[in-house]
Amino acid sequence: MTVNNKQGIRRIINAAGYSMAGLISAVKNEAAFRQELVLFTILIPLSFWIGKTALEIAMLIGSCLIVMITELLNSAVEAAIDRISDEHHILSKQAKDMGSAAVLLSFLLVGIVWGLIIFDHFIM
Repeated sequence: MTVNNKQGIRRIINAAGYSMAGLISAVKNEAAFRQELVLFTILIPLSFWIGKTALEIAMLIGSCLIVMITELLNSAVEAAIDRISDEHHILSKQAKDMGSAAVLLSFLLVGIVWGLIIFDHFIM
């Protein structure tokens, strides 16, 4: 077993670096992540206009962030599956399909949150 002597602030700095590397990799290599980033670059500032309370703004922004988090996890699953083997296997397909379904459900959450708040403020 390898002993990691990095503790405290050094561990936090390293973790932040790994996180930035992951975000940069997603932007460079994942078209879906780039598309979502463009969409949410528009929606997140819009949330400050649509949301009337801090809770509503947090829900609008949070639902967008959940999509990005889910997309990163889906991309990680796909990369791990592809690293293991390029051979077609039913379990690999299931894992990738489930990751994709998670992204779809996170978009459904965005639609519900944004739709209900917009409906409440502008239609009712």
